[in-house]
Amino acid sequence: MILRLFLALNFLPSIQATAENKIFVKQAPMLVAYNNAVNLSCEYTNNLFSKEFQAALYKGVDSDVEVCVVNGNYSLQPQFHSNTGFNCDGKLGNETVTFYLWNLYVNQTDIYFCKIEVMYPPPYILNEKNNGTIIHVKETHICPAPPSTESSKPFWALVVVNGALAFYSLVITVALCICWMKNKRSRILQSDYMNMTPRRPGPTRKHYQPYAPARDFAAYRS
Repeated sequence: MILRLFLALNFLPSIQATAENKIFVKQAPMLVAYNNAVNLSCEYTNNLFSKEFQAALYKGVDSDVEVCVVNGNYSLQPQFHSNTGFNCDGKLGNETVTFYLWNLYVNQTDIYFCKIEVMYPPPYILNEKNNGTIIHVKETHICPAPPSTESSKPFWALVVVNGALAFYSLVITVALCICWMKNKRSRILQSDYMNMTPRRPGPTRKHYQPYAPARDFAAYRS
């Protein structure tokens, strides 16, 4: 009995040491990305305070695409960044890393895994792989926005000005046509009146014979 207790006491520290050298990560099984954005929280069992570590988010069943990564030791402000074109940011807590992704596409629907690595102090610790989180990116149907009133004001002002100019031109054209038709009609009436005036037949000028006194030829014979 004493021997069994002694062996159990000697075996317990090794179990505790093994547990301390492992990191277990908990993730939501599935998330839906509305408006092409999503928050993914990774809860881990190891306190990373005052340790140099790296937290990353990977995409795919084989975790072959690094989506977002952050390096820190809580002495400097951590910076989240992506080396593969994803838009990402995040927040660090004592036992939580939250990744914020936006501008996701429908074809980026996949399973995502959190990865936690402790770099310093030794020993190097890597989290146990979990079941991951399926992120479903829903297709967004963008409705056309109604035209802005401010942007349409110059257009309508131009339409009103062009309409006024067209109406003014039409009025001037109609007035000129009416005047031309009246003038033409007046000339036609005047021409008809001149043609209907009675005229004296024959030559208008009289030809007068020169006057010469008649001679008395009988006086000469006597």
